[in-house]
Amino acid sequence: MENLFERCKEINDMLVQNQEQQARDSLIILLQEIKDNKIEYTPLINHLIREVGLYPYIDEKTADWRERFVCEAFKIDVGGGKEVTLHREQSAILSALLDGEDLAISAPTSFGKSFIIDAFLEIKRPNTVVIIVPTIALTDEARRRLYPKFSSIYKIITTTGVELGERNLFIFPQERALQYVGEIEHIDLLIVDEFYKAGKIKGTTKPLDERAAQLIEAISQLEKKATQRYFLAPNISELKNNPFTKGMRFEKIDFNTVYTKIIKVYEKISKDKKEKELQKFEFLENILSSTSDKSIIYVNSHSGIRIVAKRMSDFCMDTDQCFINQFSLWLKEHYGASYMLVNLVRKGIGIHSGQIHRSLAQIQIKLFEQEKGLRNLISTSSLIEGVNTSARNVIIWSNKNANSRLDYFTYKNIIGRGGRMFKHFVGEVYLMECPPAETTPLLELDYPDPLLERIDPEEYSGKLTPEQIAKIEENETEMDHLLGKGGYRQVIKETASQGVSKPILIDAIRSMRDNPNEWRAKLPCLLNANAERWKSVLFLTMPLLRKMKHIQGRNTKIVHFIQILSDSWSLSIPNLLKRLGPDSITIDEYFELEKLISFDFVSLLNSINAITKRILDANIDISPFIAKVSNAFLPPLVFELEEYGLPRMLSRKIQSSQVIDLEKEGVSINGILYEFRNIGEDRIIKVARLSKVDRFILSHFFDGITPVPSSAT
Repeated sequence: MENLFERCKEINDMLVQNQEQQARDSLIILLQEIKDNKIEYTPLINHLIREVGLYPYIDEKTADWRERFVCEAFKIDVGGGKEVTLHREQSAILSALLDGEDLAISAPTSFGKSFIIDAFLEIKRPNTVVIIVPTIALTDEARRRLYPKFSSIYKIITTTGVELGERNLFIFPQERALQYVGEIEHIDLLIVDEFYKAGKIKGTTKPLDERAAQLIEAISQLEKKATQRYFLAPNISELKNNPFTKGMRFEKIDFNTVYTKIIKVYEKISKDKKEKELQKFEFLENILSSTSDKSIIYVNSHSGIRIVAKRMSDFCMDTDQCFINQFSLWLKEHYGASYMLVNLVRKGIGIHSGQIHRSLAQIQIKLFEQEKGLRNLISTSSLIEGVNTSARNVIIWSNKNANSRLDYFTYKNIIGRGGRMFKHFVGEVYLMECPPAETTPLLELDYPDPLLERIDPEEYSGKLTPEQIAKIEENETEMDHLLGKGGYRQVIKETASQGVSKPILIDAIRSMRDNPNEWRAKLPCLLNANAERWKSVLFLTMPLLRKMKHIQGRNTKIVHFIQILSDSWSLSIPNLLKRLGPDSITIDEYFELEKLISFDFVSLLNSINAITKRILDANIDISPFIAKVSNAFLPPLVFELEEYGLPRMLSRKIQSSQVIDLEKEGVSINGILYEFRNIGEDRIIKVARLSKVDRFILSHFFDGITPVPSSAT
């Protein structure tokens, strides 16, 4: 390592010349080298850390009194009696929030936004806080962080149908937020994480979807009840004027706590398609074999995961970690020997995509973040968009997202996963393909067409343009012509955020009008306990589902899957796959279809149920069947517990041991969590005779539902 004093002098010169960002980057690089070489900090290093505002990095043991004073001045309680030192920009944002400001913040991935929220809750103790996050995975992550610290103060609500407490902390995606609009009277602080997902980043090609419409709707409905708003996003340079952030101060913060080193591997790779693929794998092998640090490999699709995973399994050695090998056997038992993850895990490789079970994704993230756990994680954008994890190395295998070119905004979010505060000062990002051209991300927020199809203009008074109001009125007139006056508004009210788009709804109405006797005769069959009786009506719904999800064919396969899935509580997944053998359904397709059925198909059934009485003039209600499908035919408590990190196979063991009854009806998720805490982890392990992997998973589950002792009340 070259002369430390000279390096410090160069950094100080940058500060003298008001080049703070350059000085901060250079200092972060130096801190990584000091860490790698196991060199003790000097008072000069601590002084420079203070000068660039990175106060948490100060080593109080080697710092002089000035730096120690700064550490104390910026130290804050973030709940549960835990104190952390905020960096300069975190402290500024927290101060503004404590002063009651409405803020829309754009900050790097490594900024440390969670500390600000936790500190605000600890200091202000507001009565009602709503935190909207983009995914169920982020819901679980936030709940795991906040529950141990604040469950003695708040009723923490993450699912629907929960009775409100005296003081409430809501954490959930927009779909669930919409279902509480009528129950929440007042909000002290409305937090929207990743609020850019409600709009369009100029220069991106991804169209606004139904989830964006639901997020805009949730923001619009809830902000009317909120005293204060705090919106967060990464990498936005500008925010176009819009009705949703009116009165909020937008601030773009360029304050990195880690440095991203870009390695342009693609410059050494052939342009020939066949040669290019071979060279990419050679470079991948070299990168992974030359580091002992964790790596995230980004691919553009689930099929991309399979391709990269197959080659990695050829050159990655089997791990010598006993527990990882036991986890591989656990996967084999519960998901089948043919599941590619069984072999990958033995080589220290995990996978993450939107298709796998939530609890399985959680377990892999937990193992990836452990020092002796998984070394590499192959992921689609599901990890980047839905989970806050990072690694020393990020390898961007593809410059696409699904089949579209990767836009600059998404690219910046991916490379932001390289490095982590206190662990890796420098994140190394290896580009296997040419990155997108740099742009200035401008966020545009407006009412998307899917939302204009269903909103009541009276509820959005003063926020809509004359053109938007005209579009809403024209749409309502068209739909009332099909459903009768006021019928469309009633259908929207009944389905809330769980219905389908207008074009699919129109197709369903026309299908019922063209074939009323068939629908009238077949729909009640869904209430029969015999799954064989469902076949004809399921086939009747398939054209609508295919159009809704752009599915080619597969009618028979999907219908058969639904029928077999009805035994998901009594049969293991390997046994279900055996019964699905004639359809050649793999475990990957099983994940895909289960998600399709328990989410998208449920939305379709909700809309069908809402229009039935208006079109068929019959008293038919299929909501009992809808409830079963929405839980993937598992007991409702079992399905909900998967969000908390308890997989169905472990729930089945607990149910068989009779230590807790997970099949009983009329018990809320909060009620069953209370039972778990009351009985305790040790007794469940003893009575249910759990394996080592089961115990690891159960412990992870209990970590997220157990409060930490605190003197704060």
